[in-house]
Amino acid sequence: MMTKLLFFLGVMFLSALGCAQILSLPEPPQVRAHNHVVSLTLHAVNENGRDAFAFNGASVAPVIRASPGDVLKVTYVNHLPAKSSETCAVNPCMDMTNLHFHGLTVSPNAPQDDVIGMLAMPGQVLHYSVKIPRDHPPGLFWYHTHPHGESHRQVLDGMSGAIVIEGMERYVAEVRRLRERVLVVRGRTIEHDANAAQLRRQVEIPAKGCGGEAEAVEEIFTVNGVVRPRIEIASNERQFWRIVNASADRYLDLQLDGQTFEIVALDGMPLAYHEPKSPSRTSNHLLLAPAGRLEAIVTGPPPRTHSALRTLCVDTGPDGDPNPEMVLADVVQPSSVQPSSDRPSSDLSREHAHVVDHRPPVYNAIDVEALKKTAPDFTVTFTEDKKGFYINGQKFAPDAPPMTSARVGTYQHWRILNQTGELHPFHIHQVHFLAYAENGVPLAHPVWLDTVNVPYRGSVDVILDLTDPVIKGMSVFHCHLLNHEDKGMMAKILFK
Repeated sequence: MMTKLLFFLGVMFLSALGCAQILSLPEPPQVRAHNHVVSLTLHAVNENGRDAFAFNGASVAPVIRASPGDVLKVTYVNHLPAKSSETCAVNPCMDMTNLHFHGLTVSPNAPQDDVIGMLAMPGQVLHYSVKIPRDHPPGLFWYHTHPHGESHRQVLDGMSGAIVIEGMERYVAEVRRLRERVLVVRGRTIEHDANAAQLRRQVEIPAKGCGGEAEAVEEIFTVNGVVRPRIEIASNERQFWRIVNASADRYLDLQLDGQTFEIVALDGMPLAYHEPKSPSRTSNHLLLAPAGRLEAIVTGPPPRTHSALRTLCVDTGPDGDPNPEMVLADVVQPSSVQPSSDRPSSDLSREHAHVVDHRPPVYNAIDVEALKKTAPDFTVTFTEDKKGFYINGQKFAPDAPPMTSARVGTYQHWRILNQTGELHPFHIHQVHFLAYAENGVPLAHPVWLDTVNVPYRGSVDVILDLTDPVIKGMSVFHCHLLNHEDKGMMAKILFK
């Protein structure tokens, strides 16, 4: 209870002062399984004109920790006002809401990961019961609202949280011994903030952008709800960082000054899951599209050096939004030695975790090279104009039939074409895919993802893994710039 109170007070205090004071990285409350059931109640509320999740009396989204084979039961209560004072992509705002369990290989049917039919109007309640398969890969996932037409506003307001599926130590043994940090990076609008200039200075946004955009910077990033917190790590200490880009519409090009990321998982998929002989790879920086996740081992910088976790400037294209460089957090020496009894929360969760020893499949179990040589089974084309955003020339409609279907138990080769002048991140619910080529050129490091960046006026080729039988049902794929999704850049797919 004390941790929740300190988190809440820290976020509120920082907001009130215009983020002038640097605070230590807060740790959100965590919810764990009891008898293989993770049970919680979330409330959708509006505080000070912004929508938020409320949990146990505080406006903070908990980290949900589960294991393969667990059931996630969420009671989601819509306490949003009947008449919204906010602006939506498609007005008027109706304050309807729901939940999406991003990246989890679970059923798209109610009462599980159904974003089409499960919607709560103000005063209504949704009851989710999500069955996590016993062979589900471990990793970092996240949950956020997904009501078509209002998802951008709600996620920008901060309606999101992290999900951890336990068991990463079975693929990278070292993480069992390391302190774990879950970092939820969100965008925060400063368009109408009286302290906008001060906030820009605090996160060190350069005066000149990298993409030539004429628009002023309208968003900064927070980490666990705080602007530029302090992350404590001793020199040469190794920690396990799990980072989710929970922004509604901004990219992260992550860099840790003077250090590298030892990447062990991307988008909730351990690298060793498909390539057991290559459980990690090292990178100086990594581009995370909105909704992307990075899980990496980091090493503390040398003594008496200043280091920061930052995002580099991302050129989003001639028609894109400004995505400038800025500091996300300062990396500092611990203020005191951690008592031996103060164990990392990740250790406690693993001690009580119900994990299943599912061995990684053999990567060559499917003939990937043969699939790469086939013509695409389906092509997704992103376009836009002054009236909206489209997939294959169509805007999404809740009552529309599926744009395509796919047979469960197969793999499919898809090509995503971006015919616009800005970046678009492609995401499909329920499945992961191998991104292996960009603009027709094979990637040096093909990787399994659930959200991939598509270059403007370019293309990405992917191979979808549709082999899990639990995914049968009606699902969706869309651009994960949620303002674009709200304005039509989404379509249905029937897994049958």
